[in-house]
Amino acid sequence: MEINFHGKTALVTGASQGIGRDIVKQLAKGGAKVVAVARNKELLESLQKEVPSIKIVPCDLSDWKATDQALATIGDVDLLVNNAGLAILGPLTEVKESDVDQLFNINVKALIHVSQIVAKNLLQRKAPGSIVNISSQASQAGLLNHTVYCGSKGAVDAFTRAAALELGPNNIRVNAVNPTVILTAMGKLGWSDPKVAEPMIQKIPLRRFGEVQEVVNAVLYLLSDKSTMITGTCLPVDGGFLAI
Repeated sequence: MEINFHGKTALVTGASQGIGRDIVKQLAKGGAKVVAVARNKELLESLQKEVPSIKIVPCDLSDWKATDQALATIGDVDLLVNNAGLAILGPLTEVKESDVDQLFNINVKALIHVSQIVAKNLLQRKAPGSIVNISSQASQAGLLNHTVYCGSKGAVDAFTRAAALELGPNNIRVNAVNPTVILTAMGKLGWSDPKVAEPMIQKIPLRRFGEVQEVVNAVLYLLSDKSTMITGTCLPVDGGFLAI
């Protein structure tokens, strides 16, 4: 199945590393004009050296006004990937106010804000569009020491469904992808200890963690015109974890 994005402009948040970085590369490879947004300017510049065709926008998405200013001049956007995310883990009894604020500011508030900006543009142009939110298996399953993170990703799923309902009549689709542990550089670091990894792997029917490309493939499908009847869906990319 060939997927291409010629004639489309895609905005990807959290684009400087991990899953977001690979999404940018594959969208550009597929012919899209890509706007890559992230806080780390140096990493964005290194990405632009790899993919010279992209536009980079350094921005702290937790800052509402700064986001408005940063995205005001990017032009029309057809496709959005809300990939920017943060994980702060620990026991519920040790959660700090700042932990809750940081997690919800990035995982929920920024995602809603960027979606609003793109949706307004699409509605003004009466153009079709596709939005994909990067959620997590943690939105649908309780994970130890993930209380606030689980709550933030549960909010992402709920927003995805409600936004799909609201925007669907205008041919704007909104979906989420819900990965298990993915072996990004950070994932490999956090799950390299077999004592930590093995209990989680035993809960995954495929008995392994996911690869970055497996998430990217799901995202590209949901963005593309191959999925035009799919909206309001939260798609697990979890090796069957949520099936148990």
